[in-house]
Amino acid sequence: MKFIQNSLPIYTLLSAIFLIAAVSCASSKEEEVLEKPNIIYILADDLGYGDLSFLGQTKFKTPNIDKLAAEGMVFTQHYAGTTVCAPSRSALMTGLHTGHTQVRGNRGLNGGQFPLKEGTQTLATLLKEAGYATGAFGKWGLGYPGSEGEPLNQGFDVFFGFNSQTIAHNYYPRELWDNDKIITLEGNQGTEQGQYAPNLIQEKRLAFIEKNKDNPFFMFVPTIVPHAELFAPEEYMEKFLTKTNPEPPYQYESKLGPETYYDGLDDPEHPRYKAGGYGSQAYPHAAFAAMVTLLDDHVGQIVSKLEELNLLENTIVIFTSDNGPHLEGGADPDFFNSNGPFQGYKRDLHEGGIHVPMIVSWPTKVKKGSETDHVSAFWDILPTFSDIVGIETVGTLDGISFLPTLLGADDQPTHSHLYWEFHEKGGKQAIRKGKWKGIKLNVFEGNETIQLYDLEQDPGETKDLASEYPEVVEEIKGLMQSSRTEDSEWPFEEKIERDVKNN
Repeated sequence: MKFIQNSLPIYTLLSAIFLIAAVSCASSKEEEVLEKPNIIYILADDLGYGDLSFLGQTKFKTPNIDKLAAEGMVFTQHYAGTTVCAPSRSALMTGLHTGHTQVRGNRGLNGGQFPLKEGTQTLATLLKEAGYATGAFGKWGLGYPGSEGEPLNQGFDVFFGFNSQTIAHNYYPRELWDNDKIITLEGNQGTEQGQYAPNLIQEKRLAFIEKNKDNPFFMFVPTIVPHAELFAPEEYMEKFLTKTNPEPPYQYESKLGPETYYDGLDDPEHPRYKAGGYGSQAYPHAAFAAMVTLLDDHVGQIVSKLEELNLLENTIVIFTSDNGPHLEGGADPDFFNSNGPFQGYKRDLHEGGIHVPMIVSWPTKVKKGSETDHVSAFWDILPTFSDIVGIETVGTLDGISFLPTLLGADDQPTHSHLYWEFHEKGGKQAIRKGKWKGIKLNVFEGNETIQLYDLEQDPGETKDLASEYPEVVEEIKGLMQSSRTEDSEWPFEEKIERDVKNN
């Protein structure tokens, strides 16, 4: 009897211990979720290295982006996935450079672009697996509507914006995608310009932050600004009209028949009107400055929303660009010195086409006002996020986590080299290895000539040193061959053999 009588308190005590342990475990898991940083990745479209005032822009100011840089870490040696939109984004999403990633060019298909495959490991699938709400707001370009590559099939819970990067040339489109449905923009029918798409998309971004303020979220912000046609709301244009005049107007060059003519693409019956063609602009310089100013304001609004919701301290905000500045729609990167110290533009593998600004703000972890010359690229983002959230990746990646750099640690691994390929303009390849940069042009013609530059001494790539360092040239030739796998959808070797045979 004594045993039984004394047993009751013991069982009660054990039950209490188990209850406390369970509560403690649940509390620990909740704290772990709360400690996961929110992640916002802002990807400007065709913004040059010199288009930010903290990096030397003098024709306009970018105070919000400058502040983000001052309060975070600036990467001075960061590279885009490649020199045009879709393959650059594919490298970003998959952690694989353009010698291995699935999308290696800007190929249009079924009202969109060539798609990522079903089951692809992307930034979004990785973070969704880690318990993140995931949203993409802006331009996609990695899978036409209904394909396995559309954003809802690649790990994103929600999507709002342009599925097709071609339609994303236009700032007053007739329609946008809301998840898997088309919404008609009544204010933009015919010749009307009543609904500025970047502002509509920005509203959805801020709403996404608000909705997910109590759980970790990943927000991908592939804005269309400042790519393609040069359009900005009137209140932004007014800020620059008197500062940039006089300037030559831009008119769209149309080639619908044997003759080329200029019609400004203002005719709604034109097949390219609001469907990829660039609208005419009387003041392209003012429009470009206005657009980047609007982009800067959007960055400021995102940061302000985080501050308002007390989320900024535990949110990683990354700002960068998908490639160098473009020459389309009346854009004039030389006027703005958009390349900064580099030569080359979008579609070049010179530094001007791929060397992009990157800022990482993470107030609780990243040292304020810091700078790094660690050499990194878009394919490093996926392994870095994987490191941050503590989830294993699948398969071999080309990327290396730069989390040690963010935390100020001394054990940062480095790349043996970086590789790019480009499937337009005759085919191009590039390697960066240490201080050396090698570029090969006209690959599809079987060209074997390598241009060689010393980036430490010559970041503008003005002096070709190939004849002085033949052993370096041979090493780079070998890396260009070994750094890629042939893909039947994106052939280099097959095309070279075919073109050489046909010559």
